[in-house]
Amino acid sequence: MSSFLTLKNGLRTHLIPFEGTDAATLLVLCKVGSRYEDAPINGASHFIEHLMFKGTKRRPTTLDISRALDSVGAEYNAYTGKDLTGYYVKVDSHHLKLAVDVLHDMLFHSKFDKKELDRERGVIIEEINMYQDNPIMYSEELMEQAMFDGNTLGWQIAGSPETMRAMSRADILRYRDSHYIPSRMVIAAAGKIPEEIEGWLDGTFGTVKETQTEPKEFSPFGVLPTRRTPRIRIQHKETQQIQLAIGFPSYGLHDKRDAAARILGIILGGTMSSRLFVSIRERRGLAYMIRASQSPYEDIGNFTIQAGLEKARLDLALKTIMDELRLVKKRGVKPEELKLAKNYVHGKLMLHLEDSSDRAEYYARQELFRRKVETPEMYVKRLQRVNVQEVQQAAQDILDYERLCLGVIGPYKTPAIFLKHLPSNIL
Repeated sequence: MSSFLTLKNGLRTHLIPFEGTDAATLLVLCKVGSRYEDAPINGASHFIEHLMFKGTKRRPTTLDISRALDSVGAEYNAYTGKDLTGYYVKVDSHHLKLAVDVLHDMLFHSKFDKKELDRERGVIIEEINMYQDNPIMYSEELMEQAMFDGNTLGWQIAGSPETMRAMSRADILRYRDSHYIPSRMVIAAAGKIPEEIEGWLDGTFGTVKETQTEPKEFSPFGVLPTRRTPRIRIQHKETQQIQLAIGFPSYGLHDKRDAAARILGIILGGTMSSRLFVSIRERRGLAYMIRASQSPYEDIGNFTIQAGLEKARLDLALKTIMDELRLVKKRGVKPEELKLAKNYVHGKLMLHLEDSSDRAEYYARQELFRRKVETPEMYVKRLQRVNVQEVQQAAQDILDYERLCLGVIGPYKTPAIFLKHLPSNIL
């Protein structure tokens, strides 16, 4: 049974104890990511995440931090998105106090030493280069650049080599100090949790001073205008396999229709028995990887189909994909498909929640963005209420050719050359 508590400075905390494990995960989420940045410091959120591991007053070097956690066999890492940054330590529960101490020390006592900071710039530039050389990941990034052009949601999380070289230490510290405050943070501890944890958290994270001013919020995206020509971003590479992300703006995190869009994604391309997987891979052998999913941000979402397609049969693959999208808009989904999708979600959720890291993430994300928690049981019940009419309506709302966005990696020097491969009678 989970419990919610507020530390003495207002920092929201969820404790999620459960049996059957000797592990415990401590996760801290901060409501900051690339969509909160200004253009000159694009990449600062991700840069700060890296620098948190570079030494504190008590643990002066990266090695001091890693050695403290490695000595107890901990798993630990961090990640940055467009709308959040997370830090976690997973340990044998006997060492959870150490996890609390180290994460608090990193997040609020890191030195941000100028030499380390300048050294890490080069590391991140290489990370940017690596990411751009990963076609499966980068095609979706290109699609979001096309979809969210003109808004910070379209910016790269890691920034660019130019911004990484230019932003000053003072700019980074100013940005960090405005966002790493109790009102914008959430803690979740899951697994085998000692009774003393409340005292440990209050004596560390609870001592962080709250500020009187809140940082600037992001600019909501709004509505993507319709147009007859798809929006497209291309990375030119001489490849035989075309990496493609087909995207449509969809429902945001707080939209009740998000549940129907998630079910639509599962039926179209979320499993090995989904429509696109069967028609593209199993029946025609046109791709090894094809998938579909609904990914919501707070104010808007994107519904994405990703695939790696053979150049020689690209036209047939695109026609087959578009045929499936048109079919689900026109005829909807069958009751048996809907039932299978719901059972799939339920089963996957139960598997995820066996792990203390996933359980902490489940609770922390909801608290961060919704300021309340929908229990796993409540979430499953909400999905169970989705009907075939709602899924078809989601398909008709989302799969709109005039809002189609594309991210393409392949041997195309201009968008017009690729667009010739799209079937003329799509959607």
